Amino acid sequence: MSESNNNSALSSVQKDVFERLRDGETIAPGDPESYKMMEASFATKKLSVQMNNASEPEEIRSFLSKITETEIDETVTVFTPLHINYGKHTKIGKNVFINFDCVFLDLGGITIEDNVLIAPKVSLLSEGHPTSGTHRHSLIPKPIHIKKNAWIGANSTILQGVTIGENAIVAAGSIVSNDVPDNKIVGGIPAKILKNINP
Repeated sequence: MSESNNNSALSSVQKDVFERLRDGETIAPGDPESYKMMEASFATKKLSVQMNNASEPEEIRSFLSKITETEIDETVTVFTPLHINYGKHTKIGKNVFINFDCVFLDLGGITIEDNVLIAPKVSLLSEGHPTSGTHRHSLIPKPIHIKKNAWIGANSTILQGVTIGENAIVAAGSIVSNDVPDNKIVGGIPAKILKNINP
């Protein structure tokens, strides 16, 4: 093996499981660092319980800042409960509104840009599993990206690897498994383009 290949293999081994998830690596259940995902989820759960019992907007943002390890802007409004399994792979822009009872599974990464509206009971699921029964417990991470001014309707589910375009709308009750272009309304199961929006 050449020195450059050896260094590349070494750097891959030295990355922790969360870096590898952000890089899109599938994590097998027998991975020596897989236990860290569970430990991190329970640590986030403790903060989530406190956040979801808070009533003041500033206090909710403070807990969310701790969960995401980012500064949540004062223009962000979150109606709890909000359920997050990790948090540190979630990035939230300015003037974002997140309504009651949303679920963020963010080990694969969730980016929410400025001016996004997220209705009640929306699920953002950046994690999945192989279809093969023998490998079903492996975790496949793929990032979700919601661009500026998008509106995600109530009880919608955005699946792993999906980008919601700028100014797009996801109709209530939709399951979105493919990217949504800018300035489009999508709806249904699976979601399909229903209408153009005049920007």
